[in-house]
Amino acid sequence: MEPLTWTGSLGQFLNPVLMITATALVLTAAAQIIAGLFAPAVTLQSNADGSLMARGGAFGAVETALKWAFIATVVTLTAYLAAGLVMPYGRAGIVGAVAKRFLPVFIALIALFAVSMTFKRRLGLYGKLFDSTVGMIGFTLVMFWVFSAIFSGLFDMIATHDPLRPISGLKNKLPGVSVPEEGLYPHYLLGGDNLARDVFSRMVTGSVVVIAIAPLATLFAFMVGITLGLPAGYFGGKLDAFLTFIANLILAFPVILLFYLLVTPEIVATGIPSYMAAVLFVFPLVFTAVLLNSRYATQPAKRTVILVVVLGFFGWLYLSLISQEDTPLRILPAWLDGFDVNSGILVVFVSVVFVNAPTVFRIVRGLSMDIKTRDYVAAAQTRGEGPWYIMLWEILPNARGPLIVDFCLRIGYTTILLGTLGFFGLGLPPESPDWGSTINEGRKLLLIYIHPPLPPALALLTLVLGLNLLADGLREESLRD
Repeated sequence: MEPLTWTGSLGQFLNPVLMITATALVLTAAAQIIAGLFAPAVTLQSNADGSLMARGGAFGAVETALKWAFIATVVTLTAYLAAGLVMPYGRAGIVGAVAKRFLPVFIALIALFAVSMTFKRRLGLYGKLFDSTVGMIGFTLVMFWVFSAIFSGLFDMIATHDPLRPISGLKNKLPGVSVPEEGLYPHYLLGGDNLARDVFSRMVTGSVVVIAIAPLATLFAFMVGITLGLPAGYFGGKLDAFLTFIANLILAFPVILLFYLLVTPEIVATGIPSYMAAVLFVFPLVFTAVLLNSRYATQPAKRTVILVVVLGFFGWLYLSLISQEDTPLRILPAWLDGFDVNSGILVVFVSVVFVNAPTVFRIVRGLSMDIKTRDYVAAAQTRGEGPWYIMLWEILPNARGPLIVDFCLRIGYTTILLGTLGFFGLGLPPESPDWGSTINEGRKLLLIYIHPPLPPALALLTLVLGLNLLADGLREESLRD
């Protein structure tokens, strides 16, 4: 089969249009920058609906032209994807073939947005997110990679080849190269890497690693930070001084140095990460137990049943998570152990939780110290509510805005940290398709072959950008409450 070009026969019609719209976008952007240097300073005016009033004069005309040039460029790029979905394979080139592979993701995004927009007034802060353009863009980028990880990891619907299997003769081949073996997908859509593996499949499969680790590790870090930060801020005194000292001690070390220490083979061989996992992973269990106990303290019979069921399940998850083969913590028998986590992934997971937890602790501690002086907290104390009820059901809900925003930003930081670890070859297995490892492998021949490291680098960029935009949108909407 012939190699694919980037746009195939579709490029005969759309490539000239894209060149015109992109040129117009660049020229209008440059014109706006130049016009901004000479435009008089004005106070922005609002319309009756709250939107900003368009500016007049030459600067306003340039601003309007830039907006329409941007819209035309986006519409043209969307046309490449839309045409690729309906045209026969190969006619729309690499772009169309990639769009076809991501079709389940596009369908899931459309369904999610349709349902969310329909019921957004009933969905609280999440529903208000769809009133923010920045938030919607960020949410779209994040959910694109979340759905990509789901459809790739659980259903194997996107990757075209085995991400770990090389195919002879395709080493460092350019995007669109045909695959010589029968029975496989006919092309390497984004080319081959230095070990003749499919770059597209490794990029998609790498999203599974990132999406599986970053949000969960951040969530565990928040469980640790919240469980320790709330009592430190609420009670103060010696408890606050002790916990703050420990947090400052951890924060005093450079982050990358801590990662190096925790994931080096010599430290792993001592079993220290396994013992750290046993300590850190117990905090979600403690948090859940205290949360339910404080909520149903006045209903002992109901509380006992709920605690037994919930903590029994969470306890089994906890023991399955820390019980690993070839470690000192082989606690559960094989028939009862629910899952085995790769030792490299577990070490990285523990490292991320350990590094992020002190920062979350300081944020929660500061919010708790501020909110505990509010009138509704004094009212709860007057009613005779216990300290943990006040912390978990009065203070924590009123601190959710800053914590949700920080959670989104921290997932982005964690994603970059995972990429950094993979780039230095630490923690994860050498053949792992995670984006950091793939970028590291591709950068060795970057001056000759740019296509192996570029897709994972752009994937990492778009995910972190989406998380930052999502955090901005959440911050914007939470401030309106």
